[in-house]
Amino acid sequence: MADCKSGKDAFVLATRGDAPMNVVAVVQHTSGEYLGLMEDHLEGRRIRFQYFRPFAGGGKLPAADVAADALILLGGGPWGSAGERDLPTLADEVRLTQAMLASGTPVIGIGLGAQILAIAAGGGSQRRELTLEVLDARRVGDDALNGFLPEAFHQVVYMRDWPLPPADALVLAEDPAGRPLVWQVGDNAYGFSGNPGIKLGMIEDLIMEFEEVPVDALAKLDQVRGMQSLLEDELVPIMTGLVQCTSLMSSPKAAAGAQGQLDSSVV
Repeated sequence: MADCKSGKDAFVLATRGDAPMNVVAVVQHTSGEYLGLMEDHLEGRRIRFQYFRPFAGGGKLPAADVAADALILLGGGPWGSAGERDLPTLADEVRLTQAMLASGTPVIGIGLGAQILAIAAGGGSQRRELTLEVLDARRVGDDALNGFLPEAFHQVVYMRDWPLPPADALVLAEDPAGRPLVWQVGDNAYGFSGNPGIKLGMIEDLIMEFEEVPVDALAKLDQVRGMQSLLEDELVPIMTGLVQCTSLMSSPKAAAGAQGQLDSSVV
């Protein structure tokens, strides 16, 4: 996993050289889940990313005015948002996400991160047990993610509770039961029920990291093991569309304003 050692490194590196780079602030909720396969797609486009780990000793969330070009909220393993086992930093992250939405900063919520995005945007979350499942996703509209969202793809969901997008959200893909799997809020905020960059090792690490594990986890692991190449292929157009729709290849404000804001980049 690519990683910057401190909360400042990616922002400092973005200012070096003749071509400033975009930087994404990534909030991680567990040691096991990270961007996964998405990292290569960002690095290949010269987009830097900085992990923030509020669960770790001394770890903090990014400040609302952090000079980031986008915010990604990752999944939370057994943590949820509907009251049974809430993420300890839930309220702070909802406020952070609301600030990002208000400023027009792109937000991508994944798993628990999608729940946080839904709550911040005026929706909510629904209680359910910690579940690992592989869902068939079907695109709702041809223009989803600038037309790059595949007509049919898969979402591997490792999540407690379920995001309920606000009434004005645009559903981009749903499962056979009609539940939103990918949805959009405003011009540039996106929720994914599953991590599109999932790796088998991430699931294995989540199972080892926490005492609570989903029912039939080993059987689902075998299912994901046989799908890894397919998931990698499906991610290619998804990342193309996400990068376009979040404008992560243009106007890097992180590079332009980082040097003066580094000291206030965490709270």
